[in-house]
Amino acid sequence: MEENLKQEPTNCIKIVLVGPESTGKTTLSRQLARYYNSVWVPEYAREYLQKKWNNERKTCEPVDLLPIAMGQMKQENALAKKTDTVLICDTNLLETKVYSEEYYSGICDPVIEKYALKNTYDLYFLTYIDTPWEGDDLRDKPEERAKMFKAFEVTLEKHNKPYVLLKGDKKTRLEMAIKHIDKLLNNKH
Repeated sequence: MEENLKQEPTNCIKIVLVGPESTGKTTLSRQLARYYNSVWVPEYAREYLQKKWNNERKTCEPVDLLPIAMGQMKQENALAKKTDTVLICDTNLLETKVYSEEYYSGICDPVIEKYALKNTYDLYFLTYIDTPWEGDDLRDKPEERAKMFKAFEVTLEKHNKPYVLLKGDKKTRLEMAIKHIDKLLNNKH
């Protein structure tokens, strides 16, 4: 099982977006992948949980977190093979860890936590809560975005993850992200 949570070696720069729900991660991930003519790794939890909601009218439970984490890493590892420049990840296991701890009494599966901290990314973009809330079947806590933002910020800092805070409108965020990714790409060559 642990094998399913490991990152496979790759030559590309890995960028990941993390942050509270409805803060523009998917939109920005798609924009960045298009800008760099590369690939982006969608959030597996959305696909998995939407299916669960449609079939059972149930939301995420602790038992769902391991299959979500394994599905996320399976997608990331497969898509990382399709680029040698930059891979844009809509989310990662650190996001799963933070949500698990915030939603389920401070608890995270130790195996998920291990790989959330062990898997590496060249840069994290932490999305701020200054975007309008857009509800859907899966988003359930608009009033807790500030609390969730703080949980992400504390986790990134506690574990010394390299991150940049993205605020502002879509154009501002995209320009800021490109500036930081370009710097990484220039240092790679």
